[in-house]
Amino acid sequence: MISVNEKPERDSDLFQSALKDVTPLKDSGRIANTPKPRKATVHPTSCPASIPDNLSDRATVDTAPTEFLRDGLGRMTLRKLRRGTWPPQDSLDLHGLNTDAARRLVVEFLHHSTRRGLRCVSVIHGKGWRSEGRDGILKVLARDWLMQHAQVLAFCEAPAGEGGTGAVWVLLKHNPPKI
Repeated sequence: MISVNEKPERDSDLFQSALKDVTPLKDSGRIANTPKPRKATVHPTSCPASIPDNLSDRATVDTAPTEFLRDGLGRMTLRKLRRGTWPPQDSLDLHGLNTDAARRLVVEFLHHSTRRGLRCVSVIHGKGWRSEGRDGILKVLARDWLMQHAQVLAFCEAPAGEGGTGAVWVLLKHNPPKI
């Protein structure tokens, strides 16, 4: 029993004594995790008038395409995209947004990404689990918007560790950054 005047050992001293015979592991060269994608803030006027929004909300299919390749490009481009030749340089997370807000953010995100000279981006739209056996509405619409956008050359589903069927990697036209 400890009396009131006695001081118990500090936790840090106990911890240090428990680790005195431990040998640290060698550096394995493991790559640190990338930061989580930023959640874009939605403002009522987040899409300036100078960024044209001519994307239609009327998808013609109920299932989302797994990949897209603009006419005139070879299948090798899509294969390189899937294999990570162009890793995503930025990402946009559309979780929790309604279709109008998501469309505005996709238009703005693609506009700013091309102005910054980015080559590949990731758009995370989610899987749409509450869609009763169909693909989620936002998943279908987001992929349809990407096919309509003039700056998008191709897209494919992200690898399982990067979002899988709930995200796409998007290859953009190469535009040098404008200063």
